[in-house]
Amino acid sequence: MTEDIVRTGALPEHAVRTALLELLAERRTLTSTEAAARLGYSSGLCSFHLRQLARYGVIEEAPATDGRARPWRLAQAQPPTTGDGFGELARGLEDESYRHWLARRAEAPAEWQQDEAFSTVVHLTPEELTAVADAVRQLLTRYRGRDTDPRTRPAGARPVAAVARLFPLLDR
Repeated sequence: MTEDIVRTGALPEHAVRTALLELLAERRTLTSTEAAARLGYSSGLCSFHLRQLARYGVIEEAPATDGRARPWRLAQAQPPTTGDGFGELARGLEDESYRHWLARRAEAPAEWQQDEAFSTVVHLTPEELTAVADAVRQLLTRYRGRDTDPRTRPAGARPVAAVARLFPLLDR
């Protein structure tokens, strides 16, 4: 079921979450240390995203095989999401990740302490809105292979959240 959620876009395209969910679907249970070793991310980053997925009911703790490990598994019942692929779960995870970034930005190396958050209002037709969304997705696809194959990442590359929300502004 989780593979279908990832494939259909019910969860936003996010490298770490998508990779963790796919790995959980393959392995049944997973610790943050195992995920880090397999995916090439830090165990802290994997642990953060595993906890966020658990917070929203996508995964749950699995019975531990020893006293120290904290294994996770896919939840038995998935939370409801909207058909547009950008439901409450997606926004909550994105907002939480951004708040986490803002709170800990000073801990990042100097060259990584900036972000490129911006917003603007443009006047579009429904067809243009779709075209802009498609163009953003197309632009990001050139980096997609780096999600699953750490060998394709250039030196110094880190996971970066790319969040775009295109929606019409309604009269108040």
